Amino acid sequence: MNAEIQIVSAEHSGDYRIHIEFGDGKAHEVDFRPFLVEARHPEIRAFLDPKRFVGFRVEFGELIWGDYELCFPVADLYDNHIMSGHSDKLAA
Repeated sequence: MNAEIQIVSAEHSGDYRIHIEFGDGKAHEVDFRPFLVEARHPEIRAFLDPKRFVGFRVEFGELIWGDYELCFPVADLYDNHIMSGHSDKLAA
């Protein structure tokens, strides 16, 4: 992936899935449910609340919630691989 890739749009597509489009034209759906369910940190698990989960936005080419309360590296979203590491390490 080119380091310049940015998210240009993101749309909630049901449950904990978001359809993401990138500046190079690539687009796909990312399912955040496994990450949220396996997270141990209560501030991350709080995004299992559907109303809170849908409160994301695209800002400066990144997908974020709140004041960066939850965000993911664009490279991970681009590769559709947000579950790096083991669930016991999902703390922040």
